[in-house]
Amino acid sequence: MLANERREAILRAVERQGSITVKALAEEMGVSAVTLRQDVRELAGQGLLNRVHGGATALAADAPAPAEPSAPVPAPAGEKYAVGLVVPPGGYYYAEVIRGVQNAARARGVRVVLAVSGESLAENQEQVRQLVAGGINSLLLMLHPGLRPLEEAEQWLGTLDVPAVLVERRAGIQAGRLEQVASDHAYGAALAVRHLAGLGHDKVALVARIESPNTALLSVGHAEAVKTMGLAPGPEFLISTTGDAAPADARFEEVVRAVESGEVRAALVHNDIDAIALVGILRARGMRVPEDLALVTYDDEVAEMSDVPLTAVAPPKQAVGAWALDLAVRRLSDPATPLAEILLRPELRVRASCGAQHRTDA
Repeated sequence: MLANERREAILRAVERQGSITVKALAEEMGVSAVTLRQDVRELAGQGLLNRVHGGATALAADAPAPAEPSAPVPAPAGEKYAVGLVVPPGGYYYAEVIRGVQNAARARGVRVVLAVSGESLAENQEQVRQLVAGGINSLLLMLHPGLRPLEEAEQWLGTLDVPAVLVERRAGIQAGRLEQVASDHAYGAALAVRHLAGLGHDKVALVARIESPNTALLSVGHAEAVKTMGLAPGPEFLISTTGDAAPADARFEEVVRAVESGEVRAALVHNDIDAIALVGILRARGMRVPEDLALVTYDDEVAEMSDVPLTAVAPPKQAVGAWALDLAVRRLSDPATPLAEILLRPELRVRASCGAQHRTDA
């Protein structure tokens, strides 16, 4: 069905019924809800009908907004789009991404509706169902890092009936028309390895959290940089901070022994909290940073507040949020825009913990 035919059918339905829901009319016409929402938006912009969340009403009609689950709230005056943002509970990492979304949304006149994701696929599906029923135009999805099984999650993401952007997560080809914006964590890890190698270290260890969704990417970047630069393979220490995880001293015991023996003299540690804890444990054992261990942390939220200010790789969290919102708006404004998968590069912020006396290019 051509665009003009769809829009004529929408106008006839609104004139006949007084009000329509996008969901019901899309099913009746055999087109996607995303396409029909764009048609309604165009018709409303031409002054041919009233656009409301979930559907449309005739100009002269006093009909109520179409009834759908979760009773959509009318859009505030001047609002262009409403975007649903699904984020995991807790964690300062996500707060920075959310701030980037908020700032970009404010500049573009977009309303953001926040929802907190659960650990199960069913919980995430319910959050998305409620947001879509409430009339949002697009989704920004920063799903729970513990979400399993990933294959089923990706298949579900490929079936969403509104445009969606995966934020600080990566999905495979099963995700269909899903767009993606993330920090290039593999590049960030390589940045740290190259910097430490430039300071004379021929072996760089990696210390990372088992439960982090970024650990696998950090491991890839670390290994590739070690190979490219011809360094000795550095050990990887995977630690856990959830469930029955041991106290900090015990979690880092293997790392501390490697430093004591001289096996490890340089390390990339994910994240700031763990890096600060490691600095304290080393000090208690009579060792110093950077003299006994040149250290780069991965995060840079509180790295500068360490007793020894920590050199850090800083993922561009706010920029990730802003790019995600921009992609969503671009897709809504022009559904024919090519799909995008964007990786933003972290930057290295040099401080005292790596042993560098001044900032160098890495």
